[in-house]
Parts: sequence; C-alpha cells; structure tokens
Amino acid sequence: MRLYLLALNPTDSVTEGFLPAAARLGLDVTVLTDQPGAHRRTYPDIEVLECDVRDFRAVITRLATHHTPDAVFTNSDHLQTQAALAADYFGLPAKPWQAALRAKDKAHMRRHLAATGADTVWSTELPAGQDPAVLTGLDVPFPCVVKPREGVASEDVVLAEGPEDLLLRCEEIQERRPAAALVVEEYLAGELYTLETLGDGRVRHVLGGFHTELSAPPYFIEERLTFVAAHPRPVVKQILAQLDALGVGFGACHTEFVVHEGRARIIEVNYRAIGDQCDLLLANLLDIPLFEHILRTHLGEPLPADLGARTDGAARLACPCADRAGTLTSAPAAADLVVNGVNLTYRPLREVGERHGLYHTNRDYLGVVRAIGTDQEAVDRVVSDFLAAQRWEFTP
Repeated sequence: MRLYLLALNPTDSVTEGFLPAAARLGLDVTVLTDQPGAHRRTYPDIEVLECDVRDFRAVITRLATHHTPDAVFTNSDHLQTQAALAADYFGLPAKPWQAALRAKDKAHMRRHLAATGADTVWSTELPAGQDPAVLTGLDVPFPCVVKPREGVASEDVVLAEGPEDLLLRCEEIQERRPAAALVVEEYLAGELYTLETLGDGRVRHVLGGFHTELSAPPYFIEERLTFVAAHPRPVVKQILAQLDALGVGFGACHTEFVVHEGRARIIEVNYRAIGDQCDLLLANLLDIPLFEHILRTHLGEPLPADLGARTDGAARLACPCADRAGTLTSAPAAADLVVNGVNLTYRPLREVGERHGLYHTNRDYLGVVRAIGTDQEAVDRVVSDFLAAQRWEFTP
C-alpha cells in the first residue's frame, strides 16, 4: 500500500515516529516536499518527490501522475488543509478540509466558535499590509494578544498591555512578516493545558494531556510540560464540545486551552499530533503504537475501542532556551540515561558552531529533555538535576 507523506522540514516526529511506524505496517512511503534535498539527506532510503506542497492542486497533480495513493497524510501544521483536500479528491479517509482550515486560520476558528455558540472571544483580524492604526478605533480589551493568523510554535505571539504597545507590536511583526495577516484577541487568563485526542470518525480517544509552563510575558515560549493523565471530566467535556463545533474529530489533534474558575477555553487547535518530541514521549509513556494508530486511521482502519494504554506513568518534558544571540560554542551531547527508575532522554536541537539570533519563540530551544517514570516528584527531580549539570556557552 502506498502512503504519501506531505512535509516541509524533516522533523523528529517523521524521522523517529511516522516513518518507522509506516515500515512496521509494511507501507511503501513517498514523501512530497518543497525541500527534497533535506529529506533525501535525512532518510536516503525513502522515495522523495519535489512538489509545491502548499498548493493542493500541485499535490493532487503529483499524486495523479505517480503511484495510486492508498493514504495521504501529514503531521505539518501548514499542510493539513492541502492533505485533506488531496485525500478527499482520491476518495481516501481524511480530516474534513473545512475543519483543517478552521484550525489553521485562527480568525476563522474564533468566528466559527462564536457563530456556533461554543465560545466567544473578542477578536479582530488585521490583513497583511494594513496600517495597525485602524485598531485605535476599536474597543480592544487590554491586555490583548497579537499573533500571526496562521502562525505556529509561539512565533511572533506577544502580549500587548495598552494601545501604544499594541501598535508597536503589530508594526514589529509586520516588518518581519509583511505577508502575514495578524489576529488581535483578548488575553484569556488561566492555567495552560493541552488535550491530546485521536479519532477515526466513529470513536475518539482522549490520550491525556499536559500542563504547560510558559516563559515570562510578553512572550509565550513553552518551556516545560508535565503529563496529565486525566483532566477533570467537566474540563474535557467543554473542550470536546468546542472541537465538535469546529468539526475536529478524525485523526490526531493537539489542542491548547486555559482553565480559569472552571471554565475551559481553547487557545488554539493544532490538527496534528503534538510536536517538539512530546509525541515520542507520549507513545513511550502510554506504551501504545501511537504512530501506527494514527496512520491506520488514514488507511481507513477503525481504532480499537480500548487502546490498552498504561495509566501509571508520569512524565515531564523541558526545553532549555537560549537567552542571548550568538554562536553556540559548547553544549551537552545527546544522552539516554536511567536515573532512580526514571528514563531520561536528551536530544540537542542546535549544533556547536551554529549562530542564531534571539527569537523569543520555540526557535530558541537548545535541546529537549524528556523523562518518564511512575512518580512525578522523582521525574521532576531527575530532570532538574540533569539540567543543572549542563552548560551551554555562547560567543557574541
């Protein structure tokens, strides 16, 4: 059976998760990408075809002129709508393209949640190139959040405390991303969490989630995530109702939300498996073939009524971040350790000798620590001790 996998940059999820899973399922994989060189270097034994994967018409044409597809899949935030449209064109199982678009376009998401009565958040859209001064005529609630309408990974997401700050933040983002439309919305107070779900269109499994700790304002860098086996039932019910309103149910989904005084409100929906190696952690923690399950749904196979996931696990993921621009001159190597019954994995994300700016986003990550055990205090202690013993050095 032929699986087409749409991708931009090579990622850990694809390299360590989906490609090995596809091999275990006996699938023939073809990667479609606009960066074929990077993918061929990363996995030279996989067929890679060049394609403008951001254009669904180009994707459909590439598939129609190559091997007949049995499944079309992507775990990229940027390509969900394209993959859904291509799969639907060939009559294959797919996420509803409308839901994929609503999840990706944060303005559409807010409008749709409000129109269905699922949740109403004050929000407005600033088209690409439009003078932010138009916002001065609106009754913007402060503090508010400015973000790219179709952004990911906390890129250019920033808190604005007042009117002058708002205009400045918008201008700064527009200078960096002149083609990007922006969304300005009210700041939603509360503790930040995630909900991880997997469905086949008939049944939907809740895999648990994470409690997310962020950097200090005005930025929103996800620095630490602690596994939550089961959120309170009323919270889960509220979030699932909002996902239902958006039409999200098929395949994997990573939803970020806040809880304040018992009310759960979606921040954003990433209609894919959670990234930044959390998916690898989740598969190991739950001890289930997570990546195989995800691919099977796109092959039209039903999910089991019970995934058989472990329920006694504790886990934490931490991402040390650069605090300055410069060249990385010294850094710890990859590590796989077992400390006091805790399995710890560290993977660097920057190579020694690389020069980077300071981005105030997930691009500041130096590496990822993920740890799994059965006692949360022990897991937290092992992660803290490991990080305290490491050194990352920069030269200006």
